[in-house]
Amino acid sequence: MFARLFAPTLEVSAHCDLPCGVYDPAQARIEAESIKAVIAKALDSDDPDFRTRAVLIKEQRSELVKHHLWVLWTDYFKPPHFEKYPQLHTLVNEATKLAGASGTKGTLDPAVADQLLAKIDEIAEIFWETKKA
Repeated sequence: MFARLFAPTLEVSAHCDLPCGVYDPAQARIEAESIKAVIAKALDSDDPDFRTRAVLIKEQRSELVKHHLWVLWTDYFKPPHFEKYPQLHTLVNEATKLAGASGTKGTLDPAVADQLLAKIDEIAEIFWETKKA
């Protein structure tokens, strides 16, 4: 036991928690596309029950967008990424807010869904640049 405590340590470094290839901003984008489609269907319907179900689905998908973005932010992106792309923290923050209560989760405005998709695209562009490195 003592030999283990005093054994030399080996410093290792990994780019991500799991082998690369498991992270992808496409997951957030797919959910955001669903949000946009649900908004369109809800706005086209006069059925209050249908609209209620649509709003519920939109809110669930908004939470999933936030989840996927947070996973990228906390598990994939590392300090060297934030140094090279200093706008990354702000982009993720703005995107998660666009998926939150003041964004797609709380509105049926298709323009907000478009703004969310644009932010996800900006994050994806950075993500794919980091994959080239």
